[in-house]
Amino acid sequence: MKIHEYQATELFRAGGLPVVQGRVATEVYEAVMIAEETGYPVVLKSQVLVGGRGKAGGIRLVKNKEELEDHFAQLKKLTIKEYPVEKILVVKAIDIKKEYYVSVTVDPAKGDVVLIASSDGGVEIEETAKTNPDAIKKYYLNGKKDIDEGSWKPFIQSVFDTPELQAEGTKVFGALLKVFFDNDCSLAEINPLVIDGQGKIYAADAKINFDDNALMRHENLESLRDLRYEDPDELEAKEKNLSFVKLSGNVGCIVNGAGLAMATMDIVKLSGGQPANFLDVGGSSNPEKVLNALKIILRNKDVNAILINIFGGITRCDDIANGIIEAMGQLELNVPLVVRLTGTNEKEAKEILAKHDITTFSTMREAVDRVVALSKK
Repeated sequence: MKIHEYQATELFRAGGLPVVQGRVATEVYEAVMIAEETGYPVVLKSQVLVGGRGKAGGIRLVKNKEELEDHFAQLKKLTIKEYPVEKILVVKAIDIKKEYYVSVTVDPAKGDVVLIASSDGGVEIEETAKTNPDAIKKYYLNGKKDIDEGSWKPFIQSVFDTPELQAEGTKVFGALLKVFFDNDCSLAEINPLVIDGQGKIYAADAKINFDDNALMRHENLESLRDLRYEDPDELEAKEKNLSFVKLSGNVGCIVNGAGLAMATMDIVKLSGGQPANFLDVGGSSNPEKVLNALKIILRNKDVNAILINIFGGITRCDDIANGIIEAMGQLELNVPLVVRLTGTNEKEAKEILAKHDITTFSTMREAVDRVVALSKK
């Protein structure tokens, strides 16, 4: 789950990070009040959960009330990557002398939390990673939740060039780690972390992504979700206890088990097809799950063939078959359905489907070849 910058800023503030003075506004009179509290000049920052807002004109520096009113009105009329600007963060302008990039995230390849920093901070950090990867410094926690003082010094010295900044940078990373672990984040990022004309350090931006699977431990965070940026099908799937991710292909996939679902998508792709989704119905033998899964997939107008690939263990093949029959009675199945069933109660499942003239396959290769061929017609 992603949240807006103003929301992440408040979590940073609560975690002891040095954030820039300011607040969010929805109306111009609120923005004027905030600017008068902080003092001009101020920066107006459009709050949208997409990248490229600066290049789209979504960030403005204003020096007085007249400029603020003019630019605020312009921003409220702005649409950035199809999303209208509804809220604007008003913050004190900083006399920036130096920019850094710092973040805490998870490296899935190493199964560890990693601290990332660069003295070449700013909006083009992705380009820096491509053109000058040596400028990106990494420090792995090795399964811990805090910094190991014994191995910390070389890392922090590679990022900040003075003892004073190294000490401040260590405080920033310590606070960022606390925010990261306290809120079960998948990413906590400051880009840029800046040094002003007086040598003070500030988080001039705030970005947080949360691990959706841990949100049940944080009731306060669920209220931060902005549903405008969520895929409605993914939200419904979550409510129905389905694991679903929408993709850009035309072969709908219903599978039991995340590993088999990933393998199914891989084989569809290798066979010349394009998966339209990841959908794992899990280990439950509830026929209603198949019905709900088909409802979600059939809403995607790009789907022109559906593959149901079930390896019955805890999941019983006959329950899946009953779910398919129930769906046929309730839904308009206007695309071909290819079914592969093997495992628990496979014989019974095939008999159920055969009564309704549905052919089943025993091997994944046969089923995938068939559904890919159908998707191309």
